[in-house]
Amino acid sequence: MSDPTESKREWGFYLDDMIAFGEKVSAYSQGLDQQTFVGNSLVYDATLRNLELIGEAATHIPDDVHSANPQIPWRLIIATRNRLIRGYLGIDDVTSQ
Repeated sequence: MSDPTESKREWGFYLDDMIAFGEKVSAYSQGLDQQTFVGNSLVYDATLRNLELIGEAATHIPDDVHSANPQIPWRLIIATRNRLIRGYLGIDDVTSQ
């Protein structure tokens, strides 16, 4: 039988990861205008990758935590990950702000 405190601890790690990945996104893109951001493939690709990782980590947060925190756009975060991973219709650089 699994320890319920263990699963709580596990999703906490995913939440910590989401915060760390978000901090990276902020650091990578800070001070860059749209043209510079999109034109720098290393920054652009690293940012998109960390957005993917945020969405992946969000899928491991339990539904009851999602429900208890409706101010966080969980579905949008996960949908963004899905779009980035699967490349639906490409990525529109204009809306990637």
